[in-house]
Amino acid sequence: MTIKINSTKDYGVDGVNILVYGESGNGKTRLCSTSRNPIIISAESGLLSLADFDIPAIEVTTVKEINEVYKWIISSEEAEKYETICFDSLTEVAEILLSTFKMEDKDGRKIYPRLDDEMSKTIRAFRNIKKKNKYFTARLFRHKDEYSGKIMHVPEMPGNRLLNKFPYFFDAFMTLHIGELKDGKKYRFLQTESDFQYLAKDRSGKLDLKEKPNLSFLFDKISGINQNKTKEK
Repeated sequence: MTIKINSTKDYGVDGVNILVYGESGNGKTRLCSTSRNPIIISAESGLLSLADFDIPAIEVTTVKEINEVYKWIISSEEAEKYETICFDSLTEVAEILLSTFKMEDKDGRKIYPRLDDEMSKTIRAFRNIKKKNKYFTARLFRHKDEYSGKIMHVPEMPGNRLLNKFPYFFDAFMTLHIGELKDGKKYRFLQTESDFQYLAKDRSGKLDLKEKPNLSFLFDKISGINQNKTKEK
């Protein structure tokens, strides 16, 4: 039996995985424009915010189309030229799957566990694509605790069974906020760690509590590319 031993310093070289969730209109989709050589897989049909850019996009509305796009990415020479895969959004993909499953089976006790399994498989499949950075989006959901009445903001998923797995799917999952300066000027920032209101996690340990909304910068920071260049100098 041959055992392959890898080095921890090589993790991140094959691509970084980031999820960003937030309110509609906060700029999650527009963030795709800050990545290097992206292609967008859109389940939302909401690409108007990118009308000023010339970014290739593929719209998916069925489970079959999602699977076909995945096979195209991993096997097509044409897909090799794209450095970043932007998946907009996981919330919509989950709703596509849920709608499909409801047509096949009316028993909710079977539908939601199946949805959990299929969404986990879909996320892992795209996440594990080699030599590409991946950016996923999700809508924001306000979850109210039944006992305390406390409201927590989390990524929206039908049934919410996937939330406990989110910290393990991605290198970082963050929420996108719009802040306001003293002069009234608004700005956007990403929250990378949980607080009493928002769920977030930076598994890389390389991000600040607040980060600027720039995917190329974040991919480089998590993978250590900028740090490696500094050491080489």
